Amino acid sequence: MNAEFDTSTQLTAQSRRRWWQSSEMVALAVAAVLLAAGLAVEWTIHSEPVALTFFWATIVIGGAYPLRDAIRAVRNRRLTITVLLIMAAIGAIALGVIEEAAMLVVIFSLGEAMEAYATDKARGSISALLELAPPNANRLTAGGFTETVAVEALHPGDVVLVRPGERLPTDGTVTEGTSWVDASPVTGESVPVEASAGAEVFGGSLNGNGVLRVQVTKEHYDTILARVIEQVEEAQANRSRTERFADRFSAVYTPAMFALSVLVALVLPLFGFEWREAIYRALVILVVSCSCALVISVPVSVVTAIARGARDGIMIKGGIYLERLADIKAVAFDKTGTLTRGRPALDQVTAFGGTTEQEALALAAAVEAGSEHPIAAAITAGARDRGLDIPTARDARALPGAGMEAVVDGRAMHIGRPSDADRTDPQVGAAVAGAEANGCTAVVLREDTRPLAVLAVADQLRPDAHSTIAELHELGIERVLMLTGDNATVAKTTAHALGLDDYRAELLPEDKSAAVRELREQYGVIAMVGDGVNDAPALANADLAVAMGAAGTDVALETSDVALMADELDRLPAAIRLSRRARNNIKINIALSLAVVAILIIAALAGWMTLTTGLLLNEGSAALIILNGLRMMLPGRGETRQKRTA
Repeated sequence: MNAEFDTSTQLTAQSRRRWWQSSEMVALAVAAVLLAAGLAVEWTIHSEPVALTFFWATIVIGGAYPLRDAIRAVRNRRLTITVLLIMAAIGAIALGVIEEAAMLVVIFSLGEAMEAYATDKARGSISALLELAPPNANRLTAGGFTETVAVEALHPGDVVLVRPGERLPTDGTVTEGTSWVDASPVTGESVPVEASAGAEVFGGSLNGNGVLRVQVTKEHYDTILARVIEQVEEAQANRSRTERFADRFSAVYTPAMFALSVLVALVLPLFGFEWREAIYRALVILVVSCSCALVISVPVSVVTAIARGARDGIMIKGGIYLERLADIKAVAFDKTGTLTRGRPALDQVTAFGGTTEQEALALAAAVEAGSEHPIAAAITAGARDRGLDIPTARDARALPGAGMEAVVDGRAMHIGRPSDADRTDPQVGAAVAGAEANGCTAVVLREDTRPLAVLAVADQLRPDAHSTIAELHELGIERVLMLTGDNATVAKTTAHALGLDDYRAELLPEDKSAAVRELREQYGVIAMVGDGVNDAPALANADLAVAMGAAGTDVALETSDVALMADELDRLPAAIRLSRRARNNIKINIALSLAVVAILIIAALAGWMTLTTGLLLNEGSAALIILNGLRMMLPGRGETRQKRTA
């Protein structure tokens, strides 16, 4: 078979042709019929001239394409398996065993077809993803009517109508309607999510029981689904150490087997063997040593594992990262948006000096109204939820690292993190300590320098965070810890609640990078898990950068080594299980292929098999390798979850 395993995903119409539309497959089919006819003539009417005519026709028709490939390889100064098989066929013809030469051509071509089928099968789930997006869409016109247009004709700003049970044609934002949407083909999320006005949705998702109007936000070639396909194509070019070793081994192994066959042909006559017998055994060695199984043993497992991950919402950027996933010794998590929801909510307000909680909250919301910080959003949302009237602030100004200041009703107000003076104040310090002990982040509202209130904001833990940490420990990860810029008290509470091995708090971006480097020296391969946007230096310094919720973040999809498409943390243990299963699959494939080659070469040296028998056993071992590799397409334990209906 081909010495190189072509892993580029072909999504064109040509790659999806039927077998009878391929000239190579037609030639193989004709050759197989001619071979069968020759064998039938030989076994029934015993007419050797007629049988030989069929065998010669088989060789000419069936050998045309393998001969062409062999000539190309020789011109490029490459000694491939195809070259060796053609040489074996020519040698068989020279020895006068035309029937065996015909069998070699047909069986070899059939083996190549089987390899191509395995490759297409492994890529099939990726190709199927692209086909999930419907080719046409119902675009709304200015007059309120709908027109059917090709998806390629949609542009940002267009509005499409999606009826119940239809798939969304492209990425966009819901402008009208309410429904549940199953985005599992894109994100791997196990549960359909509610979609209403303002919700972001992805092309290829299945609409539920409502009618949606969706405003297009991306061109058709830039949707998440299209980019997933592109990323998988690029991923298959990032080859692991095992794949590169297999290539290097094949580059040495093939010439070595050619040299061995030549040596056998020259040396055996010196020990009394006839030249014909010596050459025949040399040809058998050529045939059995051309191990298609050895060539395909690693790539078929890698390609299927990457495809399996993509189906489950786990984007692995290549074999090298698939391999690293299996070797992880430590995992460092960012806190906000990774272990927590990243959407803090107001938990408590403690007022001082005659200021009521309602007054303090209204003043704080007025100051924070102009800020985009998550804590500011939590405070303003808390004030609105309580029905408070929020006054208008003037001269609002953000103070980097120190909060916000503004003038509210003629009063100079400031809100920000607690200072050393706040912590030493009996009232303020007690309120700050109480908030932080409960896992909240505390901010202090001041008028000039006088504290008016302490506001506690809590970021809720992800519901699957605790179980994910427990699964990582079960998988034998030596160290699972949290790296956060939050204060030590909040970090300690969060780490204790989740069962983390360690935490490091109040870290600047450069501190997180230093921590990652230190952990790598101490434990070995380390993964950093974040949102793919923040903590870029730490992600870059880790052996494996894992991004959460990459379906909603372009940067995350581009910069991570492994992207968890859904906002679900438990996909990380699933990814590690998948990688370890792929590694075991590869080891089995390599061991089996090497064992078969060793046995067949010994049998060939001893003269225990014919050319046809050797090739059949060789192709049979390749079939076993392919089937074992394709097992990766089946879900393993803990890699998928039962989907629940909304």
